[in-house]
Amino acid sequence: MEDFNHILLFKTNISQDADKALVCAMLSNTPGVEKWSVDTEDEDCVLRVISRNLCHTQIIELINYHGYECCELT
Repeated sequence: MEDFNHILLFKTNISQDADKALVCAMLSNTPGVEKWSVDTEDEDCVLRVISRNLCHTQIIELINYHGYECCELT
């Protein structure tokens, strides 16, 4: 059975291209982030992060620190 624990999903307010660009710079320079994407077409603006080293709390703190809303999507 495949393990998907390294795929972290979040509900955010990252909805505009300018927001996405700022998040790109932030996550691209964060050690442990292998890959990420934001679905701005989804009503929850879902942020998907692939990381084998980081947890939900670390990503939430990073995103919130930069002024965006972010919570774990359950």
